[in-house]
Amino acid sequence: MSLYNSNYLKSLYRQNLNTINENARTKMFSTSTTSMFDIFLSHSYLDKEEVWGLYFDLKRKGYNVYVDWIVDPHLDRSNVTKESAQLVKTRMKNSKSLLLAVSYNASVSKWMPWELGFVDGNTDKCAIVPVSEGDVNRASFKGVEYLALYPFVTKDSLLGTENLIIVESPSTYVSMYDWIKSNAKPTFKSRSIF
Repeated sequence: MSLYNSNYLKSLYRQNLNTINENARTKMFSTSTTSMFDIFLSHSYLDKEEVWGLYFDLKRKGYNVYVDWIVDPHLDRSNVTKESAQLVKTRMKNSKSLLLAVSYNASVSKWMPWELGFVDGNTDKCAIVPVSEGDVNRASFKGVEYLALYPFVTKDSLLGTENLIIVESPSTYVSMYDWIKSNAKPTFKSRSIF
């Protein structure tokens, strides 16, 4: 099984355009400042279509996901204030984990390192979601620089269904559900995933 692919995520986005337009009109994504999230999805806004696709994929797997411009569309990226930064901090504090969507565009994001540092300083629930341009086998994924310190998310077919897992090594992993919901750590498994 491969990592998340940009084309796959863009196709999820296109498949769900009607839902996006309908929800934007009815503001169904809006939540109060006290809402809890399973995942704070840190990303580059330049990857908007991929982020929508990832958002839909995580939502259909049962996770409550925070993406700033989806949940809080009133935030103005061109005019950051103390209030808007505080809202993002509150959203990070009210999230059980942070997934960092690492793509080609991620290297130019000014927010992603701040978000990763903030959440990592308050919890150990940070993982990388590699978003590849082509089909990349997960065995070939290598994090760069400090990102190599974090586990990464990949898909795994167990019992005939596609699950997400948090991987530290080919034989050290945990289901994402257990990682988020029950604070399980990746542990050694006799079955290698590569």
